[in-house]
Amino acid sequence: MGHDAQGTDAAASVDFKEVQSTEQFQELRKRHRSFVFPMAIAFLLWYFAYVLLADYAVGFMSTKVWGNINIGLILGLLQFVSTFAITGWYVSYSNRKLDPIASEIRHGIEGHEFDKHGNPVSGTAK
Repeated sequence: MGHDAQGTDAAASVDFKEVQSTEQFQELRKRHRSFVFPMAIAFLLWYFAYVLLADYAVGFMSTKVWGNINIGLILGLLQFVSTFAITGWYVSYSNRKLDPIASEIRHGIEGHEFDKHGNPVSGTAK
């Protein structure tokens, strides 16, 4: 209970517009966007290419590769594979490029250091 009240007081005293205008926050946003926007565009192009092929290139998509396995099935399964690959890539990117800056910003706002699970590290409060 006491910990929740302390977090509320700390957040109430923060000027979030000021934090957003800092160079550190701008760098965090730039790094985030430089990954997310191109990746989203690439995935949507891949997805729509699959949909358009399925609709307009039925002969190509129904080409047998092995037994009852055809190109359409393989490309459909690759949609799932690419989704998981992008997610893994983003987690790795975030851990390396975004989380360190976000932790610094958080430390500056709350005046605490946190472990990798987001729990305050004792003895570091200001």
